[in-house]
Amino acid sequence: MVKIVIENLAQKEVYSNEDRASVLKIFHSNYIDWMHACGGKGRCTTCKMIVLEGATHLSTPSIAEEGYRKKGELADGERLACQTYASDYCKVRVPDENKLPHLDYTA
Repeated sequence: MVKIVIENLAQKEVYSNEDRASVLKIFHSNYIDWMHACGGKGRCTTCKMIVLEGATHLSTPSIAEEGYRKKGELADGERLACQTYASDYCKVRVPDENKLPHLDYTA
């Protein structure tokens, strides 16, 4: 079972038993609004997340992520939720630039 904790959404915990579900899909199936301007196709960086713990439980970076990293649009420790697959526990954070205005974020 995958467990993802979203630190700055009051330590919200989301779960999934689904094989090969992107982190973005896990968020949405747990009723978490998460920005994704391109519809989860890896064509932008609006679904960016900061990985705080459990990076070893995430899939290797996709071609899209590597491209954004080369352009300086993804820093070390940042991943695209639409391109990332989790196999176990991880803890993430919503970057300030990708926060949605209708959600209350915690420190």
